[in-house]
Amino acid sequence: MKNYYTLISILFSSIIFAQEAKKDLETVKTKMDVFASKTGVITKFIDYNLQQIKGPYGTVSDTRVRKLISGATSHYFFQIIKEGKYSNSTASIEYTDLLEVIKALNSLKGDLEKDLQSAPDYLENKFTTADGFQVGYYVSKGKAVWYLKLEKYGADNTLFVNDVESLESSFDSAKFKIEELKK
Repeated sequence: MKNYYTLISILFSSIIFAQEAKKDLETVKTKMDVFASKTGVITKFIDYNLQQIKGPYGTVSDTRVRKLISGATSHYFFQIIKEGKYSNSTASIEYTDLLEVIKALNSLKGDLEKDLQSAPDYLENKFTTADGFQVGYYVSKGKAVWYLKLEKYGADNTLFVNDVESLESSFDSAKFKIEELKK
């Protein structure tokens, strides 16, 4: 009888912990999700297409600035869209995060030469925003490869980039477009 009560209490406690873990997972939302999912107000999305980001083997990813208007407030996001075979991955980088990404990219560019000279077997250097977007590079066999990880979770959300200058140009054009729209 004592073993029976022990078994039941273990089963119930595991069910409770599983439900709490599920609640924690559901509460993780990006800045875009939080702003776009307001209820009781009209929300408007306005897109402004920008230059594509070119990757290896002729791959390209679309970019745009998305203006979100919810009630009397507006927010601006730089979006990078990678088309997949079954679904798309999209990074939505809020304007203040975009400014941090631009600073980080300049810092990463400054580190690259030292990292190449250290001749590691493998090295990775990256910057991650609060929403999980990553920009960085890895060094392997004496070569550096730049990449973007568009979403925190999921598969097929990494975009490899031909050169850092195209990234820099893309981030800068998004910054300028947002500043133009804010006027």
